[in-house]
Amino acid sequence: MSRQVPVWQRELTRAITDPVELLRELKLDPALLPAARAAAARFPLRVPRGFVARMTRGDPNDPLLRQILPLDAELETAPGFVADPVDDRAAHVAPGVLHKYHGRALLIVTGACAVHCRYCFRREYPYADFHAGVDQWRPALAYLANDPSLREVILSGGDPLSLSDRRLSALLAALDRIPQLERLRIHSRQPIVLPERVDEGLLDLLARTRLRPVLVVHANHPREIDADVRAALERLAAAGVTLLNQSVLLRGVNDSATVLAELSETLFSARVLPYYLHLLDPVRGAAHFDVNKTEASAIIKALRQRLPGYLTPRLVREQPGQPAKTLVE
Repeated sequence: MSRQVPVWQRELTRAITDPVELLRELKLDPALLPAARAAAARFPLRVPRGFVARMTRGDPNDPLLRQILPLDAELETAPGFVADPVDDRAAHVAPGVLHKYHGRALLIVTGACAVHCRYCFRREYPYADFHAGVDQWRPALAYLANDPSLREVILSGGDPLSLSDRRLSALLAALDRIPQLERLRIHSRQPIVLPERVDEGLLDLLARTRLRPVLVVHANHPREIDADVRAALERLAAAGVTLLNQSVLLRGVNDSATVLAELSETLFSARVLPYYLHLLDPVRGAAHFDVNKTEASAIIKALRQRLPGYLTPRLVREQPGQPAKTLVE
């Protein structure tokens, strides 16, 4: 009997990858097509249909659409916006392993994502050269095992939940055998854009690991969290997973205290704590999303006046060579 393909994998294969289809689905002006095609030639379009369904048809400025629609602004050159804005390559210490901060290391397990966010700081990352693919886990795991200072491993990508349950299970079993590791942190956008990924198979994997699981999801706008996403997040929380959210401050998406306050309230109602609000990493092709430090500081100050401290994310930026994220006041 053939193995049944999980719903989430079927949804991945149905993702929209053609700008023509996206514009048609959302009833948008066909005049947007030439720019969308040109920008998608550099960084491909990819978005699950369930995420598209949350967008407002006919609105080219919809905050969810802005995150995934290729624009001609991506083709413009902006000073200081580069291919590797956080200097990932300098932190590469073994196949797929980035070690920047004390006590934790990051494992890039795949280059695949369910959605291609246009502001992604790894939009030009050479995954073929640096990620820990299925044949490269051994040296990556050896590096982790040989560093007694490590307490936490962070799975990243791409999106680590793009791995099948079989491959993810094998990886978690190997990490379980590294005695000094205590925590497993997974950075994933999939519970937000593809809530079908939170199925019994994933919940079982997270329940079986001896490592304390922390899932950092990525939502930028309250409308990203619909009933299906809320249910998925609540299932994770009920399974004992610590849930945090990180957002990126994006021009035209969430650059207001009102939107961010609603996002924090919506996240908390789904059992997720706001964690980080990142200033945009200056990656080439994303300058049109940038919010400057002065404006960002004013937004976070207004947010602190509206929300209790535990609902106010920390405004941070990543600066190459620093021992931790840099707080922005």
